[in-house]
Amino acid sequence: MLTIDIDTARRFILGKQGLWPGRRWRGREGTEQAIRSMEYLQLDPLRIIARSQDIKLHSRVLDYAPDMWEELAYQQRKFFDWGGWLAVRPMDELPHWRVVMRRERDGVYGDSRICRLGREHAVAIDEMRAILRERGTVSNRDFEMAKRTRTQHYRGRKDSALALYYLWRIGEVMTHHRKNFERVYALTETVAPAHLINESDEVEADRFLIKKDISFSGLARPSRGAESFRGYGQPDSVAKDLLGAMLADGELIEVKVEGWKAVHYALGSDAAVLHELCAGRVPEDWTPLGTSTTEEAVFLAPLDHVCARGRAKVVFGFEYVWEVYKPEQQRKFGYYTLPVLWGDRLVARFDSKLDRATNTFIILGLWLEDEATGHDEAFAAALARGFARFITFLGASKLDATAIREPLLRQRVCACSAFPPSPKQAEGQVSAP
Repeated sequence: MLTIDIDTARRFILGKQGLWPGRRWRGREGTEQAIRSMEYLQLDPLRIIARSQDIKLHSRVLDYAPDMWEELAYQQRKFFDWGGWLAVRPMDELPHWRVVMRRERDGVYGDSRICRLGREHAVAIDEMRAILRERGTVSNRDFEMAKRTRTQHYRGRKDSALALYYLWRIGEVMTHHRKNFERVYALTETVAPAHLINESDEVEADRFLIKKDISFSGLARPSRGAESFRGYGQPDSVAKDLLGAMLADGELIEVKVEGWKAVHYALGSDAAVLHELCAGRVPEDWTPLGTSTTEEAVFLAPLDHVCARGRAKVVFGFEYVWEVYKPEQQRKFGYYTLPVLWGDRLVARFDSKLDRATNTFIILGLWLEDEATGHDEAFAAALARGFARFITFLGASKLDATAIREPLLRQRVCACSAFPPSPKQAEGQVSAP
């Protein structure tokens, strides 16, 4: 068993996700490399300043633009989106996922909701199959509510929506492209390469799924591995036996993090990286192409795996809850607050919005974990560089930073943006330090 300290664990988790010590990919080719290294690119439809998946890729890829992942997925067909937990996955993994799709169709073990959808909406499903063969592509909006059977399901309010969703979940159809983020479906044989429309060996698929989830986490608790594995249509006993076998043959290793109670799993292939980090070295493959996260702060997406769902507290000692679904009166910070990564620590958070009428990026609030950071020249410079790059990524032409309370930080952010001041700033309502 390998024992590491929390600093090494944090850097390993960040580095596996391409977030430390800095961006190491660039452009469209780099976007493909980033998605593969991340293992999953979770999708979310909300677009407050930008969608979560685009913020994720911006934090990892130099010169990233919001259309890049969609081009790779829906034009070049290098990736496909799928799952109740909606994520983009490499197209060459499709045979493994088709094992899971078939299990969902048959309702074996675990969750039988998809199987039940197939039974309850069989007529509509047959209808959608025929329409897809006739039209080629179909979206949910093609079917008027008034002409369909209404449903009370969380996946859709009409039978046609549920039928299309069912066919997508069991692998008969795939996302051909998206229109205003809504899926446009097509039969799988018109989207995926023919040689990938098959199932891999069951055991091979299960080993792949376990390794993918552990790689996604970097360090994963055994119980978490079993929980996610259950979602792939296998019972606990199979997960336990397979995890044991993978440990025995070195595909997985046990890692003890000082201060954490549970022993965690990592990929056996990551042992060398962990030893490099323990020795205080940065793995050669992790060398940044541009600035490091110490030189330029990076803003994490609300659904970024390194900080979402309570992980920020465990890994960084940073309390983070995405408050977008909380009533306004219950929010502590803001609607779409993003954590700020400086070096290998989360040191602040900010809430913002993009006023599209005036094309102004508005910082609604900035909160520091340690007040002393607000007087740190190095952090001020790093934060300013981070905001300058972020504003360019968003395509904003103006900046309103009046909500930043710390004079040094406000001055550096405004000076580095190279954008015209907001009306309040122009009127002298924001003073220099």
